[in-house]
Amino acid sequence: MMNDQIRSIMSTNNVTVAPEVSLAEVRQIFADRRIHHLPVVKDGILVGLVTTYDLWKMNKDHDDYKHVLVSDVMNTNLCKISPIDKVGTAAELLMDRRFHALPVVNLRGELKGIITSFDIMRYTLNREYPTPILYKEVLTGVRASN
Repeated sequence: MMNDQIRSIMSTNNVTVAPEVSLAEVRQIFADRRIHHLPVVKDGILVGLVTTYDLWKMNKDHDDYKHVLVSDVMNTNLCKISPIDKVGTAAELLMDRRFHALPVVNLRGELKGIITSFDIMRYTLNREYPTPILYKEVLTGVRASN
């Protein structure tokens, strides 16, 4: 299970932003998509990552976000992982570094996906319990009969 490749569980339909996008747009993406990590891409190459925590630690009014660019707050010193790296490697990096997302890039630095601590938890739980036990009606849409 932990020896499976990252590409088997990473999210690939990622929303990305360019460095010149305003934080007001980023905030709206976070709210609309219910995500917390947003890769920053320029010409197909990953150049940074902006998170909900980055917005929180700025400690600015939401009205000020339209005047701040992603490039002003994005993280550029990123820990990245390859699609062929192991799930266990990602889990160890996430635990060791105490962050919650790893961009997945190829050798050219092109963004291929993202893997989060939630992805690994869901993967592990689904392998151990393929049929939901708790919250079954929420996950499957079928109500348990009494």
